[in-house]
Amino acid sequence: MKDSLVATASAKRPRSLPGLTVKDGYTVHPFDLKFGVRTSGLIAGRHLKSGHRHDRHSTAYFGVAPSVFAALMQRWRSLRPARRVEETVFLDVGAGMGRAMLLAAEMPFKEVVGVELHPTLVRIARRNLVRWRAEGRVKAGKVRLVEGDAVELRLPAAPTVAFLFNPFGAPVLKRLLKGWAEGLAAQSNSLDLIYVNNEHENALSQMREFTRLFIGKVARSRGDAIADYKIMANQPDGEYASSNFEDCSIWRWKGIEN
Repeated sequence: MKDSLVATASAKRPRSLPGLTVKDGYTVHPFDLKFGVRTSGLIAGRHLKSGHRHDRHSTAYFGVAPSVFAALMQRWRSLRPARRVEETVFLDVGAGMGRAMLLAAEMPFKEVVGVELHPTLVRIARRNLVRWRAEGRVKAGKVRLVEGDAVELRLPAAPTVAFLFNPFGAPVLKRLLKGWAEGLAAQSNSLDLIYVNNEHENALSQMREFTRLFIGKVARSRGDAIADYKIMANQPDGEYASSNFEDCSIWRWKGIEN
């Protein structure tokens, strides 16, 4: 697995994917217009082929609504994490073009780490992170993006909050959780997990080592709801639908009970 720090501005020009061109219904989110980054677009899971065995479990690329992210961060902080934000690592699983990473980097996390399997999305995310840093928007101690399979990435040694915007199907999620559980059982550490569009909630509820702290609908702001509706409405195939909220949950590792 290639683990690299935020790339320089000389990164190669990203190759296009279905869903990232005007003919595919590509619509720019106001977040990108405001900050000069590229996190818009809707890419169906079947188009996210990287040659990896987990490709068939990829869901889709779609950037999290900034208002949903902000609401979840506020709720997570109200749930009394094990350590202060300044001592915690933010881990974005299935980082895509990096919108959640950009938003997290504005917070004083000890480190923001993203992991993404598809090389084109990695290249776009790295360019976004370069722009974010150049604009002075990074408040986190460090920011890095890993290209590779999330299942193979070890959890950071520090207290961690993992962010998942439904990046893959249940088989991969179960492998990921199993690996995390084995790693956490061998060390004294804390892990919280924020799950947006929690389609495979059962994978977590079946693990006694995790306890659910929150489940519910998190509303988009009016601006985000309008923007996401326009993006969905422009899909040529009408494959995905938009609503004014996301189904979300927050989980905490409690360990193996005796």
